[in-house]
Amino acid sequence: MALLEIRDLHVSFATRDGIVHAVDGVSLSVDRGRTLGVVGESGSGKSVTALTVMGLTRLPNATIEGHVLLDGVDLLALPGDELRRVRGKRVAMIFQDPLSSLHPLYKIGWQIEEAIRAHERVSEKAARARALEALTEVGIPSPGDRLSSYPHELSGGMRQRVMIAMALVLDPEILIADEPTTALDVTVQAQILDLMRALQAEHGTAVLLITHDLGVIAETADEVAVMYAGRVAELGALVGVLDAPEHPYTWGLLQSLPSADASRDQPLHPIEGTPPSLIAVPSGCPFHPRCPYVMAVCPREEPALLPTRPGHTVACHLPVPTRRRIGAAVRAPNARA
Repeated sequence: MALLEIRDLHVSFATRDGIVHAVDGVSLSVDRGRTLGVVGESGSGKSVTALTVMGLTRLPNATIEGHVLLDGVDLLALPGDELRRVRGKRVAMIFQDPLSSLHPLYKIGWQIEEAIRAHERVSEKAARARALEALTEVGIPSPGDRLSSYPHELSGGMRQRVMIAMALVLDPEILIADEPTTALDVTVQAQILDLMRALQAEHGTAVLLITHDLGVIAETADEVAVMYAGRVAELGALVGVLDAPEHPYTWGLLQSLPSADASRDQPLHPIEGTPPSLIAVPSGCPFHPRCPYVMAVCPREEPALLPTRPGHTVACHLPVPTRRRIGAAVRAPNARA
């Protein structure tokens, strides 16, 4: 049994403009010690899926259906007090913007200590020692001094390290990382990814990595889920999805990446059009208005997510031989550059 299983998850929000269908029938799983990368453009449902796992979409205007199983226990069925005991202790999250996620009026040490004492009955001295150990583990220089620092006194990379330390200080079974490197420069991004890999190897933590960057996926993930308009378009092992992609949306994502061996004047190939409104998702295949390979059936019928080879599923009406022929032509070493 997978450590985390998301089964047929639907999440929608009632707004003044209509119903936002943020997540529409998503099923994913993450095994212990493995990393599942979830990739897609803004508005594809990645972050809402992650926030729902954490129980952070339980809002008055939200409708949530499906199952989120942690070791067989449905988190969606837990009452609020039980879910709070799970959140942070067994499932932790690194949010996209550490500056807005850390409280600006409290020192770093207090915030990490508070996370510990919220779940464990330990003394203030013991919590502070654990906080110091956590900052040391994530490679923050002069960790004792940083305990007394406020978030605004740290660089973006240091704040992200603090978030990782706070997330891992209770040794959770699964870590959800929502765009953990978006606001960082390339050098710091590489350091953060190396740190996450090292800590995962040491602790055996399962990781659900949310990103729009296929380069990050290529460096960190074991499996990849490509999401579009709240649905999974393609799902499989990293090598299968990057080296033998079969969905037109995945092809577009790969072709839009710059290649290390391309000439400077070679243009990029962005995906035409824009992501759809989740209030008015196109009928049939939601990608059909932007797809260069659209067929007559695509606007009429939503494609099922079906296996195309062992461990690889795709939601597309194109015949499998056609998908494989086109995918072989567009597969990109770019994502590994």
